[in-house]
Amino acid sequence: MSTLVLAEHNGQQLHNEVRHAVSAAQHWGQPVHLLVVGYQSEQIAKQAATVDGVTEVLHANAPQFEHPLAEDVSKLIDTLVTDYEVVMAAHTSFSRNVLPRVAAVAGVAMISDVLAIHPDNRYVRAIYAGNVHTTVQSRDAKQILTVRGSKFTAAELNGQAEITAVSVPEPFTKTRWISESRIESDRPALNSAKVVVSGGRSLGSAEKFDALLNPLAEKLGAALGATRAAVDAGYAPNEIQVGQTGVTVAPELYFAVGVSGAVQHTAGMKDSRIVVAINQDPDAPIFQVADYGLVADLFDAVPSLTNALS
Repeated sequence: MSTLVLAEHNGQQLHNEVRHAVSAAQHWGQPVHLLVVGYQSEQIAKQAATVDGVTEVLHANAPQFEHPLAEDVSKLIDTLVTDYEVVMAAHTSFSRNVLPRVAAVAGVAMISDVLAIHPDNRYVRAIYAGNVHTTVQSRDAKQILTVRGSKFTAAELNGQAEITAVSVPEPFTKTRWISESRIESDRPALNSAKVVVSGGRSLGSAEKFDALLNPLAEKLGAALGATRAAVDAGYAPNEIQVGQTGVTVAPELYFAVGVSGAVQHTAGMKDSRIVVAINQDPDAPIFQVADYGLVADLFDAVPSLTNALS
């Protein structure tokens, strides 16, 4: 038997989180197969073949996968799942939409956001906004799970896996893709950035959020993030929300600007290697998780920092 890893991509590049999921898949000591789903996606399949530890790339190339829907992808995996004991992926929105459907059809449990994998199919998961870690064991014949990429090392890119085309079932016709909106940016992706600059509601408005944080992020080559409060206030788009109900990040350096430090936010950034907090309130909870803290007016401190970096 083998382990199957669902590969996410944007049509041009393989998602970095896939390499972390492949490392996690090594736990079972079985051959690891990578499933690439797309249309005219030969280059993606070739990229996938270079991921170290992958023995075979299954390439599903069909028009319905130009904009892959969970219904079509899960239907495809259902045709493959009998050959695998483990089906897994990185804990992304895409995989969280697909794999529960696969688990439901297979009649097994779906185990999400795994932080560590131990023998006998025991998994460490975070609950209560990351304040408690719990260990669960699955005795199902098939293990279907998503893993948090930041908890596993990224596989190298020196592999030479074989690429195999797989048969694709008829498209699911009760759901269809209509449109999508994307934020195009030259900055690194939020969930894989080495530096993240996040802002909170203290920024005061969308205009101030952009005017203050964009220059700093640009100087640092950083991704922009935001708290849920800032997103709810309309200062930043939902796509860059960091936290329990947003994106989980684990950068080398995390700037928390005007962030109070609510547990819902820290749940998504507490794995950051170094945390720098700027807040006018010396009692703000963010200072409890910060490695460096500056009690100051952010409207003075951030421009000064940006100018110093210039």
